[in-house]
Amino acid sequence: MKTRRLILTLTAMSLLSSLFGTASASEGKMVSYPAPEVSGINQDGKTVNFADVYKKGPTVVFFYPKADTPGCTKQACSLRDAFADLSKQGVQVLGVSFDKADAQKAFKEKFTLPYDLIADPEGNIVKAFKVEKMAKGLLSLAKRSCFLIKDGKVVWEDYQAATDQQAADIKRVLAEAK
Repeated sequence: MKTRRLILTLTAMSLLSSLFGTASASEGKMVSYPAPEVSGINQDGKTVNFADVYKKGPTVVFFYPKADTPGCTKQACSLRDAFADLSKQGVQVLGVSFDKADAQKAFKEKFTLPYDLIADPEGNIVKAFKVEKMAKGLLSLAKRSCFLIKDGKVVWEDYQAATDQQAADIKRVLAEAK
């Protein structure tokens, strides 16, 4: 009976961790392949062409399961808190989830996020980046992931993206890629 309870507890912890994230940093891996040239609607209902953003400089594209949930808030705020430092290096930031534009807008305003949040309710951007989907009831959620794009190529990917360490991971990769 104790073994069964332990297995159930570990399974529940794993599920919660994958949905809401953990605070531990992930290594990710260095890669080199063309960045997906997709577009989506931002929190203000305006179309954002990712290829145009890539041309402005290094670009962080991060995916999160659901706006205004604990792990997603930590991930987004980590990048918010480091945004000035990242901007000095010419880095652009885009956040993506299955949420609709109005939910993205509320999330952006509530936490004063200085970058665009892209609504991807159909999952086209999630699919283009090959981000794994999770299901929670009837909802489809993007698994927390992060990518760094330079010169039109994905140079780093992390399919086990951290929450409150996301900015530290990006800064580390930028320093290593110089």
